Parts: sequence; C-alpha cells; structure tokens
Amino acid sequence: MQKIVSREEWLEARKELLGKEKALTRLHDHLAAERRKLPWVKVEKPYVFETESGKASLADLFEGRSQLIIRHFMLGPGWQAGCIGCSFVTDHDQGALMHLTHHDVNFVRVSRAPLAEIQAYNQRMGWKGRWVSSSGSEFNYDFHVAFRKEDGPMFYNYRDVEFMGEDQPGLSVFVKDEAGQLFHTYSSFGRGDEGAASSYFYLDLTPKGRRENGPRHNLMDWVKRHDEYEASAPSSCCAAE
Repeated sequence: MQKIVSREEWLEARKELLGKEKALTRLHDHLAAERRKLPWVKVEKPYVFETESGKASLADLFEGRSQLIIRHFMLGPGWQAGCIGCSFVTDHDQGALMHLTHHDVNFVRVSRAPLAEIQAYNQRMGWKGRWVSSSGSEFNYDFHVAFRKEDGPMFYNYRDVEFMGEDQPGLSVFVKDEAGQLFHTYSSFGRGDEGAASSYFYLDLTPKGRRENGPRHNLMDWVKRHDEYEASAPSSCCAAE
C-alpha cells in the first residue's frame, strides 16, 4: 500500500512531480528538434517490393507524399503469425494512418514474408494501411532488421550483438526531394518506437503500471494478439445490465 495522505499533502506531491513531467516534455521537444537536424543518406539501391498491385519501388511507396515511414514488421517466410510486439504496436498505428496521410506522410509496413502470407495475417488482424513484401530484396538486411546467422554478430540498434534471430523490429524514415531523389533520414530499433503504443501511456498512469514482471520483463510477459485474448464480460458504462 502507498502512503495515505490528506488532499493538501497529495497536491504538494503532485505539483513536485508535475515539475519533472514538464522538464521531460521540454527534453522530448528538444530531442525531436535534434532528430530533425540529422544528416541524410541518399538511397541509390533500386529496391523492389511485392504489393497488392504488383511490383513497386521504394519511391512508389511514397504514393505522392514527400515523407515515408516504414514499420519493419517481424513476419518471416513460413511464419504462422506475426510478431506479438509488432502486432501490438500495429494495433495502435491504425488510428494514426488517416492523420499521417493528410500531413504529407505515408506509412507502410514491410516484411520478408511472401505477399500471400502477409495478406492472410493482415486479414486475420483486420488492419488497414499498406503492407508489402521485401521478399527477394536486400532491403531488410541493408536497414539492419534482418540477419543471417552465418554472418556472425548482428549489427542491431547501432551496435554488434549476438545473433537473436533472423528478423528484428524497427522503424525507418525516408524523404523524397522535388527532383525525386530519396534519402534515409532516421531509423529506430528496440524500444525506440515505444511511444507509438498508447496503451503504455495509459498503463504508466496507473498505480500498478505495466506489470511486466515475468521472465522477459517486457510486453511478451502479457501482451497477446488482439484476437487471442480470452473473452471477458463487457465493462463499458454502456454495457447492457
């Protein structure tokens, strides 16, 4: 049990914490500005993806917009289902798609699995938004989210680590200039995209927090694909009595 205090004592403690929260918000804004100042790398390799409408280049994935976010979704050839963590964050991505596309940003998921396997899992999950296959391309390997065990240590999250599997999660950002040239501006891995999962924001507000206390000490301790949770009684205020 936490310490039980008067409303006045709680208010003093809350105001002290508020100061720290505001400092974190200002730091976040500063980091976002620093991120935008990163130099760019020109993308010259002709990557080709399999899409629902045929083959597409990286430039095609912009769909007329000047900025592109790629979610490197962990779904390898022959997998029965996509990564639980990638599925968790993709549930949250869905609400952002309309707003991003109306703000000059296209958002596309990319996986190594064949297109038919991607489409089957996408249908199961009921997601919207574009999801393409990089099968036969070096795209995932070049952007350090796919690995071959025989190549030795993985260069993942900007450091060499022991092999952890053929696929890893991440986000990569690209921009297209007026001349049609493509540039890689940013990539993030591991917990770098955690801010996209608004469930964490809400859990962090609660007294019990994330409760990731199991053997993995991450979302794998509790998250399931959204169609795998056990049915429970409705809890909304609008539920029938």
